[in-house]
Amino acid sequence: MAYDQLKLQNQLCFRLYTASRLITQTYFPMLEKLGLTYPQYLVLMALWEEDGQKVMELAHRLYLDSNTMTPLVKRMASEGLVTRVKGKLDARETYVYLTDKAKGLERQAASVPACMLGKVLSDRTSVDDIHLLSAELDALINTLSEQRAQDKAAAKDKECRYIL
Repeated sequence: MAYDQLKLQNQLCFRLYTASRLITQTYFPMLEKLGLTYPQYLVLMALWEEDGQKVMELAHRLYLDSNTMTPLVKRMASEGLVTRVKGKLDARETYVYLTDKAKGLERQAASVPACMLGKVLSDRTSVDDIHLLSAELDALINTLSEQRAQDKAAAKDKECRYIL
């Protein structure tokens, strides 16, 4: 291979992608018992913390685009997990509320994080390691989110210059 930087083993993104997929696959049997997908579980966790959020707030909180969030919420509504309510002041805004069915799932889902932690811990991985990794990932997420916002703003500025 001519370029070392193109080896999979040298790619941070490949490690993150693989870890993410493996974690999601590990969640699958636990969430399947609850009748949930991983994205639905994330939405419910956000709503269990604070019910009645705008779709766009949920999308921002979960780092999802609106074209991903809207169909996800619609599907959850059709499955009886959430209700969608148009905003009273602005009909373009949609608020998402938990149904009784989803509220009932909270108690059942309460054991999922501890179960997941048990699957992640090993001779090589401690609770402290998990906390350190979480902090490092939060820093990376913040850095990349800020960079993405700057890139979007720069692209918008560029578009405006061409229009003028």
